[in-house]
Amino acid sequence: MEIVQWLFIAGIIASLLSSVFFSLRARRSAEPVQRGLYTARMNISMGLMLLLMAGIQMVMFAGDTVRVIVGSIFLLLGLFNLFAGLRNHRHYSTTKR
Repeated sequence: MEIVQWLFIAGIIASLLSSVFFSLRARRSAEPVQRGLYTARMNISMGLMLLLMAGIQMVMFAGDTVRVIVGSIFLLLGLFNLFAGLRNHRHYSTTKR
């Protein structure tokens, strides 16, 4: 069980760092299509981070009501960010530059 916890933490840190990286790249990009691609990648990273946080809340700890509610909110927000990021990435990757 301890290995799973460390995998969740490593995944959260990796997705956090990639989210910050893509956020900075999007803010510094002058081209709108490139900015959209970086923003979409940031949303995908944030979605994965929230899904991993929801996984920790749901799997690692006892079934406290508040913990389940917070985990469910993280799960819904993560799925929304992941879906929006994938949709926007598909849109901007097919857009002519």
